[in-house]
Amino acid sequence: MLVTPENLAKLNIGFNTKFNAGFAGAKPIYDQICMMTNSSGSEEVYAWLGQLPSIREWIGARVLHNLELHGFSISNKTFESSVAVPRTSIEDDKVGAFSPLFEDLGRRAAEFPDELFAALVQSGFTTNCYDGQYFFDTDHPVVGADGVTVSSVSNFQGGAGTAWYLLDLSRAIRPFIYQERIPFALQRRDRDGDDNVFVQDEYQYGVRGRCNVGFGLWQLAYASKQALSPATYENARSTMAKMRGDQGRKLGIRGTHLLVPTDLEGDARRLLKNQLAADGSSNPWFDSAELLVSPWLD
Repeated sequence: MLVTPENLAKLNIGFNTKFNAGFAGAKPIYDQICMMTNSSGSEEVYAWLGQLPSIREWIGARVLHNLELHGFSISNKTFESSVAVPRTSIEDDKVGAFSPLFEDLGRRAAEFPDELFAALVQSGFTTNCYDGQYFFDTDHPVVGADGVTVSSVSNFQGGAGTAWYLLDLSRAIRPFIYQERIPFALQRRDRDGDDNVFVQDEYQYGVRGRCNVGFGLWQLAYASKQALSPATYENARSTMAKMRGDQGRKLGIRGTHLLVPTDLEGDARRLLKNQLAADGSSNPWFDSAELLVSPWLD
């Protein structure tokens, strides 16, 4: 192929087509789990992450609730992945060998938020959320019905095995946040005046995006490192359903999704997808939650 600006432009269209095909063909799960937000700056402050007030009968004047200011913020980070195509490969019409690389680059860009999100989930046992406690913890402070007494509420079942997570994803607010500043897109350096072309005799392509993840409401996620069984699953569902917010108000939480690593996929499928239990009786937990499996949690 004769290396000209016109041919390079056509080549870039082809690489972009492959990139977009890989991106569109990916099946990430982060968008099912995270509250999706668009960012307009270097960081976003989620000052409203305190519990929102419940609805009450309107008697007399309105009772105004100030959104709790926790100062919880998520700073955007910049991520990239780059590849180099030798100029000689283009001259010798060998560019077809690079097409799968660009398609895979698109797939990896689409699935990268899953990797980012999984790392956040795993850090929840040692990283603070908006109330100053670890996201998965046994002593989240909650104000009682008298407005004075503070009690500890747990969203961690304990244990020392492989972690699994029961989530309530039925609401607009989610237990985790995916914040996007600049979506991932393919960029190029293929002009004769670019250093990489003149000095290294290669054309450079890369994907770049700005985003980050953070914790949302801990009340909507329950973690366990005990063996995944009908008993521990039932306990997790019951504990979430009984959770109350400040002033003793009911939260109405229900476990809608079970998130597991691939190591626990078999146990999870037997729990949620088998109509019969191990002893042949009816399985009360059949289809009680949607199953989400993430290899990034292994």
